[in-house]
Amino acid sequence: MDRAQKEKVVEELGQIFESSGAVVVARYTGLTVAEMQDLRARARESNASVRVAKNRLAKIALDGKPCAGIAEYLTGMTVLTFSEDPVAAAKVSEGFAKANGKFVILGGAMGENVLDRGGVANVSKMPSRDELVSSIAACIGAPASGIAGAIGAPASNIAGILSTIAEKAEAA
Repeated sequence: MDRAQKEKVVEELGQIFESSGAVVVARYTGLTVAEMQDLRARARESNASVRVAKNRLAKIALDGKPCAGIAEYLTGMTVLTFSEDPVAAAKVSEGFAKANGKFVILGGAMGENVLDRGGVANVSKMPSRDELVSSIAACIGAPASGIAGAIGAPASNIAGILSTIAEKAEAA
């Protein structure tokens, strides 16, 4: 890799560290190509990404970034899982780590907050952005449907009363 390529990689990594809601650092020693492809597929399904980068270049890219504290985790064979949604990368990493013992989560960052192993586990248990939006929409929609039901109920009662009056009038 020549100097221009290294500069490009550092710039790409810098963008990742700057724009991601969360970055998870894990050790992947011993994973097969098929297992890495499985990790990448899981990440894609959750709108997250996986990137293997040289630790030295990643540390250069971290300089001056909000999540610069994760540089301590960049030793050995590490892989970065990142996403705009602060929860997606943690969920993907935790799920893959449970299924594969060779994938060891070291820590991560959520904005300026550096997370240890337990912090990543706690973040993975939080609802994702999509889950939160769905629950908020349901909360907003529930009163509206209740109001519509309340408004419609008297009309059906009036219709029932009118039909009863009509039946009595025909019988008389």
